[in-house]
Amino acid sequence: MLTWLIVLPVLVAVFGAVRLLRRRRTGHAFRWLLAMNLALLGGALVVLGTALSAPAHASAQAAAGGGTNGAALIGAAIAVAGASIGAAIAVAYTGAAALAALSERPEMFGRAMVIVGLAEGIAVYGLVVAILLIGKA
Repeated sequence: MLTWLIVLPVLVAVFGAVRLLRRRRTGHAFRWLLAMNLALLGGALVVLGTALSAPAHASAQAAAGGGTNGAALIGAAIAVAGASIGAAIAVAYTGAAALAALSERPEMFGRAMVIVGLAEGIAVYGLVVAILLIGKA
C-alpha cells in the first residue's frame, strides 16, 4: 500500500507533463508521449513485481492478527478516485454552463448553484462508499 502512495503522485505528475508536451509540437510530443508511456509501463511492471514477490504468508498473518483486508482498501481507493474524477468532469461542464447562464440572466444564480452542488454530490457518494468499505475491512 505504501508503494501506491509513492507511485500515484509520480504518475499524476508524469501525466500532467505529457499533456503539456502534447500541446506544444505534434511530432516531438508524440515521441515524448511514447517515451512516457513506456516509462509508466516499466514502473507499473516494477510495482506489480514487488506486489507479487511479497510472501503469501504475510497476508495470512495480517488476517490472523486483525489486519485490514487489502481488497477493501483498494476498492475504497477506486471508489473515491472514480467519484472524484466523475464529480470534476460534472462540475466542469455544469459550472461552465452555469456561468454562461448567469452572464445572460443573473436571477438564475440559485438554480445554477443547486445544479453545480448536485454535481459535487457525486464525490460525497464515493466517499460514503469508501467509508463503508473501510468499515467492513
